[in-house]
Amino acid sequence: MAGHSKWANIKHRKGAQDAKRAKLFTVAAKAITLAAQHGGGDPEMNASLKMAIEKARAINMPKDNIARAIARGTGEGGDGARIEEVVYEAMGPGGSAFVIVCATDNTNRTLTDVKTALKKNGGKFVSGGGVLFQFSHVGQLAVTADDTERIELAAIESGAQDIEMEGETMIVTTAVSDLHRVREALEAEGATVVDARIAYVPTQETVLNDADAAAYEKLRAAIEDCDDVQEVFTTVS
Repeated sequence: MAGHSKWANIKHRKGAQDAKRAKLFTVAAKAITLAAQHGGGDPEMNASLKMAIEKARAINMPKDNIARAIARGTGEGGDGARIEEVVYEAMGPGGSAFVIVCATDNTNRTLTDVKTALKKNGGKFVSGGGVLFQFSHVGQLAVTADDTERIELAAIESGAQDIEMEGETMIVTTAVSDLHRVREALEAEGATVVDARIAYVPTQETVLNDADAAAYEKLRAAIEDCDDVQEVFTTVS
């Protein structure tokens, strides 16, 4: 009986891991398709696509999946449904605020899924910029380098808005429109870009008590489980 129970636990754990992996691949594929739609299928000419492909490779997404996602974005994949980015706002426990970035081929379905997740888990849908004012929409680079002083200077000269050190990693914040230009400048100086993204950074953090923190984690997990959700940004650190 114990052996059966252990096997059941292993199967459940593997199923959860497989589901998480599939979700990651779906998120990466939509990001690639969206980038290819807007800037074409050549990553050397489309910085957003290059960034999306790098993220896909980082999670070991197969080359064939990446190629199919690019083909879908350029219209060569036989699937005419376009992917659209939509951003939703919400409030959660303890005054926490959420910015929910989705990529979808059916906005009605996505909106319903997000609203359902919120309603069932103590969240509240907000419209009209009721939450976005609590965030800065920026580009962010996480970089490492042997000569951090030189890289910091290069970041400043190329237009970075802010620079912070987190351990040995430098977090460089830029205007969204400057992200790729600053990245190229840092790489030219020998920096290694660990991550690059467009982010919604809270201007002020929300501190939760234990009860609200537990409810917040449950709500966030429910939102992230929605099929079309790409990223979730919140005011909770």
